[in-house]
Amino acid sequence: MFGIGMPELIVIAIIALLVVGPKRLPDLAKSFGKGLSEFRKATDGATETLKETLHMDEIKEDVAIKESFHHSPSSPVTEGGKEVPPQNAAS
Repeated sequence: MFGIGMPELIVIAIIALLVVGPKRLPDLAKSFGKGLSEFRKATDGATETLKETLHMDEIKEDVAIKESFHHSPSSPVTEGGKEVPPQNAAS
């Protein structure tokens, strides 16, 4: 993940053991794991909310486009980039 290999992890574990002590190290690791888990849950929740909001915005935009298309009395029909005049049924 950060380019940390097994030798680096062993050095970090030894330093943590010396600084924190053998009695408090398991509690510290457990607290760190719980904090990481809560952070992951919060991040997933925020990501899901953002995805739902973007999806709702896309739906609203699609509905607005469809409504504007249906409300225009004569939508210009293009053929090859040029506007084609509407044909009358009486002709």
